[in-house]
Amino acid sequence: MIIKLIVEGGDMKPSPVIGQKLGPAGINIGKVISEVNKATGNFKGVKVPVELDIDSKTKNFTIHVSSPPTAELLKKELGIELGSGQAKKLKVGNLGIEQVIKVAQIKYPNMTASSFKAAVRSVIGSCVSLGVLVENKEAKEIEQEILEGKYDSEINGEKAEASAEKKKKLADYFSQLKSKQDEMLKKEEELKKEEEAKKEAAKAAAPAAGAGATPAAGATAATPAAAGAKPEAAKKEEKKPAAKK
Repeated sequence: MIIKLIVEGGDMKPSPVIGQKLGPAGINIGKVISEVNKATGNFKGVKVPVELDIDSKTKNFTIHVSSPPTAELLKKELGIELGSGQAKKLKVGNLGIEQVIKVAQIKYPNMTASSFKAAVRSVIGSCVSLGVLVENKEAKEIEQEILEGKYDSEINGEKAEASAEKKKKLADYFSQLKSKQDEMLKKEEELKKEEEAKKEAAKAAAPAAGAGATPAAGATAATPAAAGAKPEAAKKEEKKPAAKK
C-alpha cells in the first residue's frame, strides 16, 4: 500500500487528516510521525512530499522523501511565506547566486535537467515567477548571464554559501527597493480612494440635479394656451357696436 503525504519538514503532527489516511492501514501512527520527522529533519519550515510504502501484512513501512518544491525552498532561503502576486511589479526578496545554487543542489537529483547548470537555470525560472531578485537584478537578466558563462566558476564549483557580508548587502539593497515599492503602493491606494470618492460624489449629484430641473415638455405645452388666450377687456371691446357718424 502506498500513501502519499505533504508534511511540515521535521514537524509532522497528529491531525484528523493524518488519521484518516493512516488509520485504515492499521499501522502505529505515532511511530510513523516519529520516523517521518527524522527523515525530513533537514527541511524544517518547508512543506515536504513524503511517500509511505506499507506492507499490509506485517504493517512495516518504508519512507521515501522527495525534495520540497523549488518555490518552497526559495521562500525558506528568503524567510518569507508567500511569493509576489505581481511578480513583474513587486519583488519579495533578493538572493545571491550561491543561494540559488544551494536550492539547485537539493532539487537536481529529482530533476530531468541535462546538467547542473541547467538545474540552476531552472531554479532561476522559479525566482522569476515568485518575484525574487538575484544579485540585485531581475532573475531573467541573471539567466541570460548564466548562459553567457558569467557564473560558471560558482556553478561548476557548486559554491552554495554566500558570505554574511554579501547577504547583508543583498538585504540592504532589497530594503531600499521595498521602501520604494511601499511608497508606490501607498500612492496608488490614495489615487484609488480619490477616484472612488469622485464617483460617489457624481452619483449623489445626479439625482439632485434631476429633481431641480423643470420638464421642457411641460413648459412648451403651457405656452400655446397662454398665447392663445385673450384678455377679458379685449373680448368686451370686440362686442361694442361701431360708433355712428
